[in-house]
Amino acid sequence: MPITIEQLNAASASEAVALLDGIYEHSPWVAEKAIAARPFRSLQHLKHAMAQAVSTAPAERQLTLIRMHPELAGKQMEANTLTAESTNEQGKAGLTNCTAEELAHIRTLNQAYGEKFGFPFILAVRGPRGTGLMKKEIIATFERRLHHHPDFERAESLRNIHRIAEIRLNDKFGVSPELGNVVWDWQEALSVHTDPGYAELGQLTVTYLTDAHRAAAAQIAADMRACGFDTVEIDAVGNVVGRYEAATPGAKTLLTGSHYDTVRNGGKYDGRLGIFVPMACVRELKRLNRRLPFAFEVVGFAEEEGQRYKATFLGSGALIGHFNPAWLDQQDADGVTMRDAMAHAGLKPEEIAKIQRDPSKYLGFVEVHIEQGPVLNELDLPLGIVTSINGSVRFVGEVIGMASHAGTTPMDRRRDAACAVAELILFAEQRAGRDSDSVATVGMLQVLNGSINVVPGNCKFSLDIRAPNDAQRDAVVADVLAALKDICARRGVRYTLEETMRASAAPSNPAWQRRWEQAVDALGVPLFRMPSGAGHDAMKLHEVMPQAMLFVRGINSGISHNPLEMSTNDDMQLAVEAFQRLLDNLAKEQNP
Repeated sequence: MPITIEQLNAASASEAVALLDGIYEHSPWVAEKAIAARPFRSLQHLKHAMAQAVSTAPAERQLTLIRMHPELAGKQMEANTLTAESTNEQGKAGLTNCTAEELAHIRTLNQAYGEKFGFPFILAVRGPRGTGLMKKEIIATFERRLHHHPDFERAESLRNIHRIAEIRLNDKFGVSPELGNVVWDWQEALSVHTDPGYAELGQLTVTYLTDAHRAAAAQIAADMRACGFDTVEIDAVGNVVGRYEAATPGAKTLLTGSHYDTVRNGGKYDGRLGIFVPMACVRELKRLNRRLPFAFEVVGFAEEEGQRYKATFLGSGALIGHFNPAWLDQQDADGVTMRDAMAHAGLKPEEIAKIQRDPSKYLGFVEVHIEQGPVLNELDLPLGIVTSINGSVRFVGEVIGMASHAGTTPMDRRRDAACAVAELILFAEQRAGRDSDSVATVGMLQVLNGSINVVPGNCKFSLDIRAPNDAQRDAVVADVLAALKDICARRGVRYTLEETMRASAAPSNPAWQRRWEQAVDALGVPLFRMPSGAGHDAMKLHEVMPQAMLFVRGINSGISHNPLEMSTNDDMQLAVEAFQRLLDNLAKEQNP
């Protein structure tokens, strides 16, 4: 029989601890400490209180908690002495049915891990979807985490313990994150579309207007129709646009969405989470046959990452009239112009100007996005309120020196293009590091026609500089570009540099930020405000209408632009519920 929050709040201290038995393995002290936070406002409030009980405990007690957990497919499983909860979890992951070879490999990993860290390997084997990881995933994670620093791995073990506890609490309270599961499944289904050359490697890459990109757009459109949107279309730049009309014709519109293109070998949730979370809200509105006093427009932006062409925020930029016609003549790595790619996709560039939105008809823009960083993960918080999006500038450049024989060219006579870029990289790292919150990255580096026995004559590079405000960003840019000029002059090489993107910092609109805060607080989730170091489509909409963002925790240390990027069905559920509350509260404002 599931228990309830009301029952837990009304119980005596000893009864409450008994009700929470088994949530944290052989560690009733966690429940004893957590119940001091009663009355709990929600199950999420209880989850956070228990996580806080662990995070504020002495380090030795945390270590004891980790050691209370059994090895995966270890001696306790073989001896049938696991707790009921652990037996269920390891069974769902298939660990109770390993082959002899798999068992031997896991035993070897258990031994190596224990010798390095002094505690057992902890993994929430029911996974981020709650249905169980495949053995292949478990073993790959085991092998990867063996290389972690001990302090980091200790923290990662505790994070997995909290996820185990979350799933056990769901079971105990009879709760299933159904809407989170829907959002999760939509994203997994969309990830089957990937560009050639990456599909064969099992990697996700969806760049602007490739066949995979067009297939993804078609699938999002089909999902929108299934949800009950009134109209769904793919516009002149490839944005997927779904509208759910207002109760009264002519009412203003709330705009939301995010991008569905990806970086190369990226993750499944960057951008796409912000499309599917509001889609789940529309699905529920349609199921209830309910209309809002405003229209609701969800856009899957076709391009944000700038991977195929030197155009970033193309999808959201087009909605505010910022499509540059000169982009149409840009060529990708295979020599295909954007104009030709659009023609192949059946898009008409002459129609792009028509999709520009009239800001006076919109209430504002809100966006949900995976955090893409470690902060929420480290704080054991599922949601974060974005205060501002950092300003950024991107460049692509090339240093031109002189290719020469590596064996016969003296070191003081070389015009080494790669060394010049290497010196620039180190300067950019040092300069950004002088500020507490500026960042500078050279993410692309290519020695043209490189050979092991040739001094590099050409070196192409990218440069990405970001800071919380435009003045700070511009100061870093000025110093880095001055250094590039000095380095090249001193080394006797020359350079070219092209600015490919400049985005101003975008502070959240105070009223819309408060709306997110009210929605999150209603869930019993502690409020945490944070800036965004990454750029988002909200930056473009910010130029013409008020905007505010909600971050959702990522697991695996919050890593993003990486196949390990991931969030849980529970956190996605909370994102949907927060969005529903924002819609409900806005409806009350419109019709008090």
